[in-house]
Amino acid sequence: MADPSSYRPKPGQIPDTPGVYRFRDEHRRVIYVGKAKSLRQRLANYFQDLASLHPRTRTMVTTAASVEWTVVSTEVEALQLEYSWIKEYDPRFNVKYRDDKSYPYLAVTMNEEFPRVQVMRGHKKKGVRYFGPYGHAWAIRDTVDLLLRVFPVRTCSAGVFKNAARTGRPCLLGYIGKCSAPCVGRVEPEEHRELAEEFCDFMAGRTGTYLRRLEQRMTEAAEEMEYERAARLRDDIEALKKAMEKNAVVLADATDADLIAVAEDELEAAVQIFHVRGGRVRGQRGWVTDKVEDVTTGALVEHALQQLYGEESGDAVPKEVLVPALPEPVEPVQEWLTGRRGSNVSLRIPQRGDKKALMETVQRNAQQALALHKTKRASDLTTRSRALEEIADALDLDSAPLRIECYDISHLQGDDVVASMVVFEDGLQRKSEYRRFQIKGFAGQDDVRSMHEVITRRFRRYLAEKERTGEWAEDATEDARTESDATTESGAPATAPDAGPVNGFKDEDGRPRKFAYPPQLVVVDGGQPQVAAAKRALDELGIDDIAVCGLAKRLEEVWLPEDDDPVVLPRTSEGLYLLQRIRDEAHRFAITYQRTKRAKRFRSSPLDDVPGLGETRKHALIKHFGSVKKLRSATIEQIQEVPGIGRKTAETIAVALAQAAPAAPAVNTATGEIMDDREDEAPETTADASGEPVPAGAPDDRRGQER
Repeated sequence: MADPSSYRPKPGQIPDTPGVYRFRDEHRRVIYVGKAKSLRQRLANYFQDLASLHPRTRTMVTTAASVEWTVVSTEVEALQLEYSWIKEYDPRFNVKYRDDKSYPYLAVTMNEEFPRVQVMRGHKKKGVRYFGPYGHAWAIRDTVDLLLRVFPVRTCSAGVFKNAARTGRPCLLGYIGKCSAPCVGRVEPEEHRELAEEFCDFMAGRTGTYLRRLEQRMTEAAEEMEYERAARLRDDIEALKKAMEKNAVVLADATDADLIAVAEDELEAAVQIFHVRGGRVRGQRGWVTDKVEDVTTGALVEHALQQLYGEESGDAVPKEVLVPALPEPVEPVQEWLTGRRGSNVSLRIPQRGDKKALMETVQRNAQQALALHKTKRASDLTTRSRALEEIADALDLDSAPLRIECYDISHLQGDDVVASMVVFEDGLQRKSEYRRFQIKGFAGQDDVRSMHEVITRRFRRYLAEKERTGEWAEDATEDARTESDATTESGAPATAPDAGPVNGFKDEDGRPRKFAYPPQLVVVDGGQPQVAAAKRALDELGIDDIAVCGLAKRLEEVWLPEDDDPVVLPRTSEGLYLLQRIRDEAHRFAITYQRTKRAKRFRSSPLDDVPGLGETRKHALIKHFGSVKKLRSATIEQIQEVPGIGRKTAETIAVALAQAAPAAPAVNTATGEIMDDREDEAPETTADASGEPVPAGAPDDRRGQER
């Protein structure tokens, strides 16, 4: 715990201007971002007597080890910079609403030649019109199904569209009149785009004019005694009215507005948002957050506005935003919203009438969301805290291990040896900090040596970041090369793309890149030998402030370094259950990576070793000849017949295939059939009963041999 006076800026150092400030902990990770109209006055509030601070603020300033600030010209710039830094650094003491990127939207891809109507999630794309968000995807599909009768816009995927165009036959929707079938040329691109525009107008709330036009056409058809067309128009009108009934009118003046309500207590806050377009509720979303800082309702509203509109522009920001409390000061926020929209935005508290009544409805939704969240999470919070305390007591730790890292080794009969590192913070997964390794220090199967190598590599990187010398010791240079294969769960390199060379640690970004943030507890999957190897690796690096334990699978015993007897936690212990979850997650992550590497090796081909030969030309060669075996027997002139293959490339391919040893024929172990034509799939493979290739000589039951 740091003393705030140890890093308090000297009097006169802090400017009396608008700006944004960052608190960092001892590991240089940004833990809090704030903005201020006057940096001097705001920062002075953090360096008062600790007893006078709010408990959460006191925890933040004692966790921090330094503070820095950036001066800006206006409060609007400060608001924008604060939002950018919160998104970039993910500070643990800032209010962070649960991400809403999983909410489904009704999207119309106006950026395509033939616009498509579909359910879409994730980040918004340029040229796509969005309506929503909706609470459930089925609500979108029900609405679209009703509207397609009147607006037969394309809804199929690109693959289905191309296949229909190739065969000249539309899909089922084209036959039943719910698609205008542009794939087979029933309508021109301009006609189809006009249909999509009408669909968007209707969804945007401009419904009255279109309904009146349909009613007039229905009347004219009846007068001309075209009763079938009149009946069809009548059914279209009923379908549109039914779709409109799903969104009742809540504001009679066809208002476009977003209503934001907040329900809060001392620890948590729930935010609910209703999106009203054309006087109808078109979408709803909500978040729940832990109040890790002392924050007012107005500040919560400000954070919600940043989350809602920080990456929006144009009509996505409505003309009117109704809130339960105004941010203080309100002018910069309103100016920021106006800049995002490009025209004036009204930010106010509703006082009377329909808008106040609707705000009360949104408020009730927020209160119910908070109550439901507490019902679901109360036991979870208590259980996680109890589990961490039980682990601390069992392992004789000074405090609860808020960050736990677990390591596991995986291989198949000594091949493709890999390791995983998973991270749990406050008892919850931190998947963005997962890492996976290839074991390159030696060949063969040795879990103890593998564990020693992985722990050494991980904490050597930690020490290098901690020292911030920018220089690698001689023995760390090789480690940097081997460490470059460490990747995150998504498959991205552990080193950030913009971090430069492996020895170019960026000490000003504040994020826990690479391996810069240490755990309080290291858990290894295994017993006494693995624990001893991990402890020895830490001792060799001079690290003595990180606890180590192992969890053996057979009896679920917890092993400590240099102890001959294990620590036995009760089977009903929440601490043991948490350790098992962490160990199982590390095992899952490791074995997934190992299987990925094995599958990639099975799919390898002699063509992979031909320099300058990309995937496109490799596919063209295999498609032309049928297999690597036939390609190997082809002449240079025959290879040149493949589009894109010149004589020089053909000669290189012929030489490479001549030098590569032919693979052993694949054998189906269920039937004994020799499968010569599968030579190009994998070196020395057979196939199991399901037809999946496995290494020659491997037992059929691979699961018993895989770690």
